[in-house]
Amino acid sequence: MIRIAVDAMGGDYAPREIVHGAVLAAREYGLAILLVGPPEQVASELKRHDTRGLDIKLVSATEVVGMDENPSRAVLKKKDSSIVVATRQIAEGKADAVVAAGSTGAAAVSAQITLGRIANVDRAPIACVMPTINSDRLAILVDVGANKDCDAKQLYQFALMGSVLYEGIFNIKNPRVGLLNVGTEESKGTTLVQEAYRLLKDTTKINFIGFVEGRDFPLGKCDVTVTDGFTGNCVLKASEGIARMLLIMIKQELLSSVRTQVAGKLGKPAFENVKRRVDYNEFGGALLLGVKGVYVIAHGGSKHTAIKNAIRVARDMVKADIVKKIEKTIGLVETESVKN
Repeated sequence: MIRIAVDAMGGDYAPREIVHGAVLAAREYGLAILLVGPPEQVASELKRHDTRGLDIKLVSATEVVGMDENPSRAVLKKKDSSIVVATRQIAEGKADAVVAAGSTGAAAVSAQITLGRIANVDRAPIACVMPTINSDRLAILVDVGANKDCDAKQLYQFALMGSVLYEGIFNIKNPRVGLLNVGTEESKGTTLVQEAYRLLKDTTKINFIGFVEGRDFPLGKCDVTVTDGFTGNCVLKASEGIARMLLIMIKQELLSSVRTQVAGKLGKPAFENVKRRVDYNEFGGALLLGVKGVYVIAHGGSKHTAIKNAIRVARDMVKADIVKKIEKTIGLVETESVKN
């Protein structure tokens, strides 16, 4: 049975929504769940649910890393925090993956300190699944916030890991990988993206399609979009805002008159489907790539549905053996570089 450690104290709605999502995941996916946090507080939330027949255990952690704390200092200082203890479950062989909401920085720092990075991986990026116009073919954006400043080699590694992840999630071979830029012409862009472009253009390890613009992946023209964490986080937050704005605008228009209200009732199923396709709760969480373990970071505002789906993502990544596949891909590239 796959074992998932869950930081019960991470996120805006912890521990109630985290525990609720974990119970749903244990029941629906048949997983063993380790809920990490203050035992009495977590146990109190568990009592709200029917857990008969479910493999759910409590792991004690007496401290919590707050959203306003410096991630590095907090992780180093609070050795018994829920995020650190949850991460330690992988290191000690007690869990196969971690799911954590709350401080993205604390999760990334904890993973890299406790688990370490895969050999030859310079930086650990965060990859996020993004909606596209094709309901049956989503996209991945990497990095969405872990590394604000990157060099060309790191972007190259992000592309390799993103490609491996896409194949693992969607079982699609040779996904199309693009490098985010202000235009598709080879002459455009900063020195950084120009250098990364040259590295990616020369590799045979991925299906690199060249530069892509910010509008390309929502339109389904690219499966994996690669960028630095600063730009990626801006793209992610802008996408969330635009999706929310459009849904609100559509709802306002549908309620603006009797005629549109009638039309709205007829079109409600379609509206709900669109809403679901752009809802981050349905995607679960983002994956921290390049560390020695499966690590899913959920949105800070996650409620039980998002947590349940984040746990599903963690399960799928364990089944896909994504860490070993990244190790193999990066190792092969480094070996070829030495030979050349």
